[in-house]
Amino acid sequence: MNTSTRLTRYLTEKSIPYHVVEHFHSNSSVGTAITANISLKQIAKAVLLKNHEDKKLLAILPAADKISLSVLNENLHGSYQLMKEQEVYQVFSDCNPGAVPPAADAYHLSMVCEQELAKLSKVYLEAGDHETLLCVNQHDFKTLMTSGKQLHFSREVFH
Repeated sequence: MNTSTRLTRYLTEKSIPYHVVEHFHSNSSVGTAITANISLKQIAKAVLLKNHEDKKLLAILPAADKISLSVLNENLHGSYQLMKEQEVYQVFSDCNPGAVPPAADAYHLSMVCEQELAKLSKVYLEAGDHETLLCVNQHDFKTLMTSGKQLHFSREVFH
């Protein structure tokens, strides 16, 4: 287990309780859901975006969904695009490549959260490696998301 030190420190500082869920190594959200026996809809994934002014934005959405950049940009009056992998690795240097925690405040990033996640009683967060999820209840998840906007900007692609 090699969870993000920034993430766990942030959760501790904010007194946000979490439950550690270890699973077999997986390089995808689908694989994580299968190995951890958790619905893709309950796993919050993070996608790092930036605009033409290099302003970064962490988009947080269910792992079962695909982000709609056009909807997101229309709602935010922006021009955000996906960041290149190497740039993402630099921002999340305490994480394994491809294991971005959905906790923007821990990394001093702006964020937007898919409002569908607010309907869940429990949310599972990528912990910065490919073998660990952190489970938080809805109240604590909302605490993690308070600095961001809640929008509908994704659609389900996995059933």
